[in-house]
Amino acid sequence: MSLNICLPDQSLLRPRITVFGVGGAGGNAVNNMIQSNLHGVNFVVANTDAQALELSLSEKKIQLGIGLTKGLGAGSLPEVGRGAAEESINEIIEEISDSNMLFITAGMGGGTGTGAAPVIARVAKENKILTIGVVTKPFHFEGAHRMRTAEFGLEELQRYVDTLIVIPNQNLFRIANEKTTFADAFKLADTVLHTGVRGITDLMVMPGLINLDFADIRAIMSEMGKAMMGTGEAEGENRAIAAAEAAISNPLLDNISMKGAKGILINITGGLDMTLFEVDAAANRIREEVDSHANIIFGSTFNKESEGKIRVSVLATGIDNEEVVIQNKSALKDKEAHNDKLSETSSKPFNPLDNEIAYYKPSNPGEDMIHSINHTKKQDHNIENQKSNNKIPESAYKMQFNKNEYWDEESFNIPTFLRKK
Repeated sequence: MSLNICLPDQSLLRPRITVFGVGGAGGNAVNNMIQSNLHGVNFVVANTDAQALELSLSEKKIQLGIGLTKGLGAGSLPEVGRGAAEESINEIIEEISDSNMLFITAGMGGGTGTGAAPVIARVAKENKILTIGVVTKPFHFEGAHRMRTAEFGLEELQRYVDTLIVIPNQNLFRIANEKTTFADAFKLADTVLHTGVRGITDLMVMPGLINLDFADIRAIMSEMGKAMMGTGEAEGENRAIAAAEAAISNPLLDNISMKGAKGILINITGGLDMTLFEVDAAANRIREEVDSHANIIFGSTFNKESEGKIRVSVLATGIDNEEVVIQNKSALKDKEAHNDKLSETSSKPFNPLDNEIAYYKPSNPGEDMIHSINHTKKQDHNIENQKSNNKIPESAYKMQFNKNEYWDEESFNIPTFLRKK
């Protein structure tokens, strides 16, 4: 008597990974990933704008909130995007319910992405799906209102995702040049999502000496908060170190550091010519950047197309901004000390019109805001001291435009030729 043992279909046992694009930016990111021939994942797009949805290359599409928006978009209103997602909640559940891992990509600051992405993340969390958010923040030229809307969306999204990766569009200027087209710049941002997903899927489905399973991925990414992804590829002499350096210094990501990361996932991919010493050199270079207590999970895979090259992918999770804050505070103290020195050594007679606020190119928005407040306070203090020493007429101070001083409406009744004297 023989035993007939049937093994289940292996494709059914593989982890199911879904990339869910929300809104216009999310839909464009999915299109770029499909065009790059990324395999092993399912794609879904959702939008309130019927025309934008029609342009998607994804086979699975969800028209959000037909009753609410009539397919005409969310009008840059997050509450409309949220309501549209709630209206289409059953379709969302149907598309993601069998997923083990979900990447949600969207642009923060608009209506659909900002409002609908947190709803989708909430549904995923309720279904115990490992969820990663990869989202963008607006350019500075898009204005303060859109940035505030984006920050609100990020705060809401972070409540539900396991890991969140933020890409400020402003950082595209770090890698673009005067000839970089607008479309190509956004494709560069989409590569963060593409290479991140690819780095994870390769570890689970590509042949290699050290493969990882989905439980390893979940251990690194579950309930970890902010994260960073980076990928570097190099060839020639010292290719392993060069690839690792590129992976840990991604210029597109928000101002975060790998220092203090709680979990590190490393994937080193190369051809059959990749040596043990190269793998060791790349892994150790990354290990130097993180805390000694971090949970490091390492995998290495082979790819025939990578002959002569080495690609290093890094995912660092559980990152906080403590180190960056400390660096910013240090820079702020240096700048204030420099201003104090200038104030002490200056012997130029006081002129109230010299006290106008000086505008300069910002290096860090939070830092500049604090500096501007301190600078204004210093100006007020200097004005009071100079008043008694130089006996400047009171009317001169009424023309100051600083925050803590006032306008004298009567001053505007004086003819221009007299005010200029």
